[in-house]
Amino acid sequence: MSTRAKPLRKDAQRNRDLLIKAARELYAARGLDVSLDEIARTAGVSSGTLYNHFPDRADLVEAVFADRAATVTRIAEHALAMDAPWEGLVHFLEGVCELQAADRGYNDLLSGRVPQAPSSEALAHGYTLMKRVIDRARDSGALRPDFTLEDVAFLTWGTARTIEVTTTIRPNAWRRHLSLLLDALRPPAAHPLPEPPLTPDELAQLMRGQC
Repeated sequence: MSTRAKPLRKDAQRNRDLLIKAARELYAARGLDVSLDEIARTAGVSSGTLYNHFPDRADLVEAVFADRAATVTRIAEHALAMDAPWEGLVHFLEGVCELQAADRGYNDLLSGRVPQAPSSEALAHGYTLMKRVIDRARDSGALRPDFTLEDVAFLTWGTARTIEVTTTIRPNAWRRHLSLLLDALRPPAAHPLPEPPLTPDELAQLMRGQC
């Protein structure tokens, strides 16, 4: 028996597209705190229609940022194709931070400001590629040996806050912030760290807002 979802009627598909478009524009301009009712009004549909398509905020967020997950995958794939593992890591981190700086909603998403953060195969694939980028740089000796996949969260969270406080005065200040952090990731700058890295479970809890 087939479990494939039935295609939406034309009017239902149109409403879904309008909701995603409205949410994408509002989130990009103002962040993820925009109410679902306002998104529905901007899309020109009822709140009931919104909830029929997206039962909770995480469903809508996942639909809005599905293209971002695909973009992160492309950035990671390009990073892995670069000859120098360190340059690949820098390319990846700069690319993700550029996405954060261009979209307040995506910046909020990476800083863990949405309850029940969405998960998808695309996101899982992106994390797999990200780990390969990090492992490749670390195995080459270009990245400090104690840096883990979970430590990337510190970079994105720190950059998220930097973007928030500087965007109206110096929109590219985050690049200085990232460069300082990258220098700290070089092996010559490494010193013993006072705390162990976050575990994957701890990071997942933080991203879901359960701590």
